[in-house]
Amino acid sequence: MLSSDEAKRLLDTAELICSADIVSDAVRCMAADITAALSDRYPLVLSVMGGAVVFTGQLLPLLRFPLDFDYIHASRYHNEINGGQIDWKVVPKENIQGRVVLVLDDILDEGVTLAAIRERVIGNGAAAFYSAVLADKDIGRSKPISADFIGVALPNRYVFGFGMDVHGAWRNLPAIYAMKD
Repeated sequence: MLSSDEAKRLLDTAELICSADIVSDAVRCMAADITAALSDRYPLVLSVMGGAVVFTGQLLPLLRFPLDFDYIHASRYHNEINGGQIDWKVVPKENIQGRVVLVLDDILDEGVTLAAIRERVIGNGAAAFYSAVLADKDIGRSKPISADFIGVALPNRYVFGFGMDVHGAWRNLPAIYAMKD
């Protein structure tokens, strides 16, 4: 975990990648697309904690259809900048059997976590699986899953803000930043 001064220095040297206005516009566009696709499906929406909390909080009020809500907590990062083994901290409490499920996540990086979530959701009997990610990172190679709804495309750099953290800090930023190379 960073000290307050270290976190402030990190932000001071970071590069703004997507302004708060760009992020907000992307969330509004995603809401319209998701509403068009799922408004008659009464989906179960699952937010992936903790990264998707800001994205979810901004997106849900813009969805114009009935839905059920729950969350899951699956992580590979544990406040680090490199992913490891998936840790299932919380599985959905809602019954998934026969449901249309929409999973919300902050970023599609390598795709390992979201692919594992899809496998678990489908394995638990979901009728359909959809995913929406605020950001899709261009890592220069194929991923085991692609998102159905994407807010912004990002370069292959370590990013933070709008729910994404760097060493546990700066999830609360309204914009997306990248660490200096």
